[in-house]
Amino acid sequence: MAPRKNAKGGGGNNSSSNSSSSSSNSGSSSSGGGSSSPGARRDTKHGGHRNGKKGVLSGSSFFTWFMVIALLGVWTSVAVVWFDLVDYEEVLGKLGVYDADGDGDFDVDDAKVLLGLKERSPSRPTVGPEEAEAHAWLKAQAPEGSGPQHIEDEIQDEIHSPLHETVYTEHGEDLQEEDGPTREQQPEDDDFLVGSDMDDRFESLETGTLQEETKDSYHAEETASQVYNQDTEDMMYKQEDSDSSEPVIDDDERTYHDADDVTYQDHDQQVYEPPESEGIESSDNAVEDSNIILEEAHASPAEEQQEIPPVKKKKPKLLNKFDKTIKAELDAAEKLRKRGKTEEAKTAFEELIRKYPQSPRARYGKAQCEDDLAEKRRSNDVLRRAIETYQEVAGLPDAPPDLVRLSLKRRSDRQQFLGHMRGSLVTLQKLVQLFPDDTSLKNDLGVGYLLIGDNDNAKKVYEKVLNVTPNDGFAKVHYGFILKAQNKIAESIPYLKEGIESGDPGTDDGRFYFHLGDALQRVGSTEAYKWYELGHKRGHFASVWQRSLYNVQGLKAQPWWTPRETGYTELVKSLERNWKLIRDEGVAVMDKTKGLFLPEDENLREKGDWSQFTLWQQGRKNENACKGAPKTCSLLDKFPETTGCRRGQIKYSVMHPGTHVWPHTGPTNCRLRMHLGLVIPKEGCKIRCANETKTWEEGKVLIFDDSFEHEVWQDAMSFRLIFIVDVWHPELTPQQRRTLPAI
Repeated sequence: MAPRKNAKGGGGNNSSSNSSSSSSNSGSSSSGGGSSSPGARRDTKHGGHRNGKKGVLSGSSFFTWFMVIALLGVWTSVAVVWFDLVDYEEVLGKLGVYDADGDGDFDVDDAKVLLGLKERSPSRPTVGPEEAEAHAWLKAQAPEGSGPQHIEDEIQDEIHSPLHETVYTEHGEDLQEEDGPTREQQPEDDDFLVGSDMDDRFESLETGTLQEETKDSYHAEETASQVYNQDTEDMMYKQEDSDSSEPVIDDDERTYHDADDVTYQDHDQQVYEPPESEGIESSDNAVEDSNIILEEAHASPAEEQQEIPPVKKKKPKLLNKFDKTIKAELDAAEKLRKRGKTEEAKTAFEELIRKYPQSPRARYGKAQCEDDLAEKRRSNDVLRRAIETYQEVAGLPDAPPDLVRLSLKRRSDRQQFLGHMRGSLVTLQKLVQLFPDDTSLKNDLGVGYLLIGDNDNAKKVYEKVLNVTPNDGFAKVHYGFILKAQNKIAESIPYLKEGIESGDPGTDDGRFYFHLGDALQRVGSTEAYKWYELGHKRGHFASVWQRSLYNVQGLKAQPWWTPRETGYTELVKSLERNWKLIRDEGVAVMDKTKGLFLPEDENLREKGDWSQFTLWQQGRKNENACKGAPKTCSLLDKFPETTGCRRGQIKYSVMHPGTHVWPHTGPTNCRLRMHLGLVIPKEGCKIRCANETKTWEEGKVLIFDDSFEHEVWQDAMSFRLIFIVDVWHPELTPQQRRTLPAI
């Protein structure tokens, strides 16, 4: 205050001193022989003296002190934050005592209630009848350990996200993830999980690898923060897998992947296609028409709808009345977990459980810590403990319904990660029973049925959802997928289209764009390329033509290749030199043991007869098959770029007259495909890859990238026989070739 007085009053002196000063000034002026000048009066007004001496504080001094004080305030604030001098979470925890609206914290609404500006909202019962049922079902014990998630910052994504990193398979096989090319080495241990971090696309395979012949595989990836990737029944981390990762658009290696997308598995030229529709012709004109469609493919209704701001969801309430009284202790333990001090946090939560064994929040915190540790240590045993602890949380008395829901949902996800699909399904069934009005849980239940190959029950679930909420986009795309798998191609189109256009979570996924486009192609509509273009714009496809979903970023991409471009000139020369030997063994197998040539059963054919005889698949030699073509197999043993290609096959392919293969794409950009002509009719046989069509020649090799759309016609008068040899993409490193999971 002194500076202000000084500025206003001319130095801050009292009236007597002012009089004295004035008298002195007057005398000095007289002795100088002149009267007071205007400049002198101005000096006096601003606190100075006419003789040039300043008063106690001038205006400029006031400004200097003001800046000093302001800077001190700023640096004090910085010091408080930087050195963590105040525990704000503890302060907020104490303010929680004044919680007036029952949301577990002290906020503006609580202040309004305390000031009488707002009525106190009636408190909801902590435990509802549905909880009691959960407690009876789970029969949970109360062993030590567990803690809350964020006490105030509830993780909404974990409640509303679709099923985590799961795979739908038509036959309920085990799951396998795709690991990336360059991850840090992990220690070998029999108790280790196989984690991944690309756009984790998981595929089904009884042998723990990705199956090329799976018809309709579906993968749902996790949106929660702690993500594991699905693998086989009891996934293990292995050193050989530590460097393999395969993002669809990005191959940056992360150990665990957060993704909110879903991707369909798409396989080989006869793999992963729904049943064909009948009587529909396809020709080169479709390719020409597609170019027109591509020019028209701009923003779709889905893009416009996605611009609508999302509706704010209600924050879940995860604290019961007792947990609110120990909120500060819970927050302290949670703070350790959020800072990455997982072991310390787990110990803190276990101590809380020892002191307060009936605290659901403390036990949930322990479950989260175990979940985090399982990721950190890559341990199945720790993850199993987390699964059990999540169950215990839901079984405690007075557990809030939101916490029961969150715990069981996470439990289901972790079960799926370990490949325990039926156990996960039981958990999902209970969730739907406890929360019958929650549509998202029913959608998850439908996914659970798809995971065990029960499409019929999945279809019933989605029918019920659509009866109640006919505009549910998630249910629509899955219902459309099931219809397409049932060969109801035309019927599936509106569900897939409307589902994608809804913009609902889980619908903007490459698989749905792929299957919608494929269905449109099969009914003769060139609108398919509009959806392929939109899928490309949204990052699901590398291009309109290249629509594989299991990719390594940065590999050279072109539809057709020359032997020199591949670098596999010796292999090509060997095949072309020995083409008659290869042909003769193939023809002999056709004549003597027709049973070795198996019909293409992935519904890639619109019509006709197409069979194959496989010698190698996923880098594994079929010894029995090689007995039918021993010289051919002996010849190929010299070329590991093909026999070791775990993402490809080596096989004979015979196609009879009148056959048409729908446009389709292979599953990955990690391989190239060689076709050696063995028996080629003079006219009527051709293959299109992207927008270029070629024909085979006997004794000559064609090389193309089958991750690009390709289509085949056989309109000759006799059969066509070729030899298919898949090789690793030449730009893959030796490390990637060793570690990429098989397809």
